[in-house]
Amino acid sequence: MKSAKKLFDLTGKTAIVTGGRGLYGASISAGLAEMGATVIIASRNREKCEELAAELRAKGLKADSGALDLSDDASIEALVDEVLRKYGKIDILVNNAVDRRSMCSLNDATRKKLQDSADTNLQGQIMLSQAVLKKAMIPAQSGSIINISSMRGLDSPHFPFYPDCMGDQPVNYTTEKWAMIGLTKYMAGRYGKDHIRVNAIAPGGFNPNLDPKTNSFVQTYIDNTPLHCWANEDDIKGPVCFLASEAANYVTGATLVMDGGWTIW
Repeated sequence: MKSAKKLFDLTGKTAIVTGGRGLYGASISAGLAEMGATVIIASRNREKCEELAAELRAKGLKADSGALDLSDDASIEALVDEVLRKYGKIDILVNNAVDRRSMCSLNDATRKKLQDSADTNLQGQIMLSQAVLKKAMIPAQSGSIINISSMRGLDSPHFPFYPDCMGDQPVNYTTEKWAMIGLTKYMAGRYGKDHIRVNAIAPGGFNPNLDPKTNSFVQTYIDNTPLHCWANEDDIKGPVCFLASEAANYVTGATLVMDGGWTIW
């Protein structure tokens, strides 16, 4: 019987985190590195990713950066090949990246906006997962894929809570985040025989740039969430590290909800 401490230990594991420099991405990257993994922080802006990787290395952690454009299959293949060349394996993939440039309300939606958004936020996640599965996880007969969905992947925006200054809520974000949970279940069912676990996390509100004193939605969210608080930068570390580790060895196809209780009502 392994100790609980050993089950959560990620020493020797190699992880890719897409959008690894973003709001939740930076916490995810740091959390995995703090548990012993070598973390490759990947996004379109490799320079920004390298800044975070350098910060983590300065703390004695193992981190690297990678260039990744999820709308470009060549970029996806290049990242996976680079990681395998440098580290020899990919144990953990966190599909966290979100391209918000083409987010739009239903009233403002165009086919191009919807296609451009899904090209990264859905198709791109599928193609990266495919490359990691084919080149690394299936040959190794092991791996953990974690898809970052959202509370929006479980519900719909409660439109009366949003002030006019925030505009209408994007139809593609809700649709894509629901799709990420469906993708999670599909991959979990398809690749379980290869000892590959696929799970999702549905986080709630977190944005340190929004102040409840000046943003009425944040205060409304806090008032209507059972835990009566906005998420902080550390809240996603535990769920990610759990799902990435042997502690979740018998967990697959699940969605771990991290929303302060928002979606229970």
